[in-house]
Amino acid sequence: MNNKANNDSYLPKCPTGIKGLDELTKGGIPYQRTTLVAGGPGCGKTVFSMEFLVMGIVEFDEPAVFLSFEEDLDNLVTNFNSMDFDLKSHIDNGKLYIDHIDTTNAEVTETGDFSLDPIFLRLEYAIQQTGAKRVVIDTIETIFSSLSNARTLRIEIKRLFKWLQDKKITAIVTGEQGSNSITRQGLEEYVSDCVILLDHRVVDQISKRRLRVVKYRGTAHVADESPFIIDYDGIKVIPVTSLKLEHTALKERVSTGIPDLDNMMDNKGFYRASSILISGTSGTGKSSMASLFANSACTNGEKCLYFSFEESVDQICRNMGSIGMDLRQHINNELLHVISERTSTLGLEEHLSKILQMIKKVKPDVLVMDPISNFFTVGKGIEIKAMLTRLLDYLKEKEITGYFTNLSDPDISTEQTNTAISSIMDTWLILHDHFYKNEKRRLFYLLKARGMKHAQEIKEMVINDNGIQLKDPDFEVDMEKK
Repeated sequence: MNNKANNDSYLPKCPTGIKGLDELTKGGIPYQRTTLVAGGPGCGKTVFSMEFLVMGIVEFDEPAVFLSFEEDLDNLVTNFNSMDFDLKSHIDNGKLYIDHIDTTNAEVTETGDFSLDPIFLRLEYAIQQTGAKRVVIDTIETIFSSLSNARTLRIEIKRLFKWLQDKKITAIVTGEQGSNSITRQGLEEYVSDCVILLDHRVVDQISKRRLRVVKYRGTAHVADESPFIIDYDGIKVIPVTSLKLEHTALKERVSTGIPDLDNMMDNKGFYRASSILISGTSGTGKSSMASLFANSACTNGEKCLYFSFEESVDQICRNMGSIGMDLRQHINNELLHVISERTSTLGLEEHLSKILQMIKKVKPDVLVMDPISNFFTVGKGIEIKAMLTRLLDYLKEKEITGYFTNLSDPDISTEQTNTAISSIMDTWLILHDHFYKNEKRRLFYLLKARGMKHAQEIKEMVINDNGIQLKDPDFEVDMEKK
């Protein structure tokens, strides 16, 4: 069948359609088998499961059944109206069947010879009505709260999973996470092929969601925790370790926006689709250099997406006007798109999702972020590096030139970055304060520029009405590292 992903495993896979998850699982969840999705309250189990069904309908024309032990049809339809899931249209088209079993209203009762046969019958009917290929049971653990014979119930649940497999159904069963186990009732013992754990934690008042493929029998998969987000169009898993270095290295060059700097780079500037980092302490001119690069791109008719994490649009336009730039004209011509917001407004995953969404909307030739060091308000160094690595690889894939500023810590060497991102940057520019005869001077040097001839002399950087000039310093320079 066309929904079985090509892979090097003997276990056929069913693509979920959930962004990023199929990359982690090398193709999807086990085909015509049952997968357990476990997690605490509010971690996204129901959204995950419903998206699996909706993507199956939309992308693979596979009808689906959603059997709920918690929310009824009306509540599910209303809740998912806030997302980009039109459940009602799929129900009306006969592609989706939603059934609700109320365990608090005597729909499930315990008798002498207890069995789940009534649930089998309801599932059988729903599958026949739709021709379903995908089924979700959310969450079957609810039955345990209304029945006392847990041993018999476990046997019946195991029989249910076997029944679904015999029906050639790809199923997801959700379960509540236990205190010392994946689920409260040990469902993972019976769903042995694939177990996915969702987690929602709050660290330093910042909400973080994580997904981990705990078990996937018979196939390779990424076992590390991966961040994910839930927004209006569903779940997005953000894997990092599965990224491949397959982007094309372009030879075309783009101007830095500073003629003297172009001259230092073989009179040609940066490589297109490369990554550029400029670091320095406060007030050394990082934002001015970034704006000159953006201005040059827009002047040449290219689109620039500019993320400012410290200044408003008006403040940027006013400040850059003092050194000869009219950024407002580029904004009015829709060549320059400036997004100004504090990094503290979103978590790292939400920032990355928003950045990727804006890239898809604007389709920029260049992207500027000023400064990336502000991400320390919402994440740790290793988390920030993982997020930026994902972004850099995406920019290279889309052939977008990335320009990033970083505020250096004055107490450490300028040839270090708190995010440890410098090692994966193609070009690294460094600004440095120097005090000479009671005057503050700005020093500039080009630490690295991969794949091109470049000057390595230390220059004095002068900011004036006409922009930025780089010249030989008229004083002795001692760049002693702190």
